[in-house]
Amino acid sequence: MKISTLVITSVFFTSNFFSQNFKTADIKKHIDYLASDKLKGRGTSTEGEKLAAAYIAEQYKKMGLTAFNNSYIKPFQYKHNPNAKHSHDTSTVGIEEKTAHNVVGFLNNKAPYTIVIGAHYDHLGEGHDKNSLDANPIGKIHNGADDNASGTAGVIELAKYFASNKKTEPYNFLFICFSGEELGLLGSKKYVEKSDIELSKMNYMVNMDMIGRLNDSTNKLMIYGVGTSPVWVPLLDSIQSNLKLVKDSSGIGPSDQTSFYLKDIPVLHYFSGQHSDYHKPSDDEEKINYKGEVIILDFIAAAIEKTFRYPKLTFTKTRNPDMGKSSFKVSMGVMPDYTYEGEGMRIDGVSEGKPAFKAGLKGGDIIIKFGNTAVKNVKDYMKALGEFKKGDSTTVEILRDGKKMSFPVNL
Repeated sequence: MKISTLVITSVFFTSNFFSQNFKTADIKKHIDYLASDKLKGRGTSTEGEKLAAAYIAEQYKKMGLTAFNNSYIKPFQYKHNPNAKHSHDTSTVGIEEKTAHNVVGFLNNKAPYTIVIGAHYDHLGEGHDKNSLDANPIGKIHNGADDNASGTAGVIELAKYFASNKKTEPYNFLFICFSGEELGLLGSKKYVEKSDIELSKMNYMVNMDMIGRLNDSTNKLMIYGVGTSPVWVPLLDSIQSNLKLVKDSSGIGPSDQTSFYLKDIPVLHYFSGQHSDYHKPSDDEEKINYKGEVIILDFIAAAIEKTFRYPKLTFTKTRNPDMGKSSFKVSMGVMPDYTYEGEGMRIDGVSEGKPAFKAGLKGGDIIIKFGNTAVKNVKDYMKALGEFKKGDSTTVEILRDGKKMSFPVNL
């Protein structure tokens, strides 16, 4: 995860403020299992992923959460190329159709709107999906204790807290653990395309990705998406804690909140920081800061409860980070839909003020030609983009609602 320009707010600690609703032993129990060698890194569509899904579903059952259509586990299909050089390579050579599993539980408070709390539970398995940062990853178990057993444990414990606190909340809760995040936000993308409740009934989405390595020296907690509703900044700043909040306005980032933001749903994404074990076999359970995760979950619960005083949150678009590769001389400012299975490069989102936005491109458009290059997939688009430099002009050909259209673009 790359950190863009952020705003830091120091909020000083009041020792008796937090009620310690979360216990390190409970969090450790979840991470011990999810990040154990038995699950072999929870690779998407592997047996380890299925074991993790079953564990999460069992926790939901114990809490008495509602299962849609009598099952907490929601399979989804996707196409994957095991020979791809990286997770976003869309080459069709050797492509396979696979099944992965989201895990969904519902706390029905008979309210008109629902708060979504989520995290991805998949990781890199035994190093076969080309996302590992280890020099020789193949065959090494990547347990992903922080990424993202820590966030998954957070979903389970927040579900337990809101299901058992005997308070009358003015919102329902939807708890989702996604698979396929490491392959390009697959689970969350598939979920918002076919959700169990109407998207218009979702108040906002809270995402947790890597919340298990809070630095005891800095106490920095990164929160992305604070610009997606005017409520977020004053609400977060009003919470007393010893955490130093590092805030980023953008709704788009390299985790599952992006899928909800692109559906015009306010989001917050919590992240305790990058570390040297990221995407390596060394991201193991014994390195988790359990007391730190308790502090983070207390903060998240407090933030959620503060939203109870508000009606449905207003969604606002944000200035999003540059979505081009850093090696490119130019950026169009579009986010590709990596789950799109047709021909061309489907646009999932467009950044305001960027060339694509100025040219009139929209989310849902399918780029079929960039300059003189026919675009059959994301790889073709990236290759074509690399041929241009800042100040160049070209033409982009798209399909919009089945109709072919052409737009001049100034890069």
